[in-house]
Amino acid sequence: MDHKKQQSMRMVWLEIGLAVLLAIVLGVGGAWLTGRDTVQKESKNEQNIGNQTNSVNTDAQTNDVQVDDTQTKEMAQEETDQYPIMGGSPVTVAQMKAYFETANVPYPAEALSKGGADTIETFCQIYYEEAAAEGVRPEVAFVQTMKETNWLQYGGDASIEQFNFAGLGTTGGGVPGNSYPDVRTGIRAQIQHLKAYATTDVLAQECVDDRYEYVTKGSAPYVEWLGQKENPKGYGWATDENYGYSIVEMIRVMEQLPAK
Repeated sequence: MDHKKQQSMRMVWLEIGLAVLLAIVLGVGGAWLTGRDTVQKESKNEQNIGNQTNSVNTDAQTNDVQVDDTQTKEMAQEETDQYPIMGGSPVTVAQMKAYFETANVPYPAEALSKGGADTIETFCQIYYEEAAAEGVRPEVAFVQTMKETNWLQYGGDASIEQFNFAGLGTTGGGVPGNSYPDVRTGIRAQIQHLKAYATTDVLAQECVDDRYEYVTKGSAPYVEWLGQKENPKGYGWATDENYGYSIVEMIRVMEQLPAK
């Protein structure tokens, strides 16, 4: 083989070698780029998954807030469902009179006329006036009297001549409790005692309740809380179970009676 042919063959093999080398380089580079792209995609996927997880957590936190808010609203609703001692009255004097008459017992006119209330109408009117003066709901005090005095028939430690209509000072064991000069004063003392439990507001009239100072003011803003067993802090007017709830039940019956 002459010199020119040998040189030509070397050139061919050199070109073939360069072509093979180029193919190898391109193959490795492509794989590297593909791998890098895959890693980047996986990284992005992880970020997306992380973002989705964060969204779920955020939603869960939002739901927690909503649950707490719902619970707060439910608690507020429960409190709203309680019967306030203070406020305007949905009950009329006529309903109070009609409610007394449902008991089918005589009005003790002889005893109470000595204190300025010769009829049940007058008795109810005094309750309305005295309650309005202190911002107390009259039906609360009136129904409490029916409960405490057995519909003005008495029979407990206190007597009707004391004009004590809610057992103020009757601590049991035959203790008769407080006495008042007339019906209006006795009713006023009872209503002032109710106001002491219901609010921290000062009295509008001169205090005639001898036990006013002993009450933790504002400890029972709702009728239901007048019972010590149902009061959240253990305060209350009486220790009887469901004491306040029974008064509310009686009020609900009275509300159904004719208003005129």
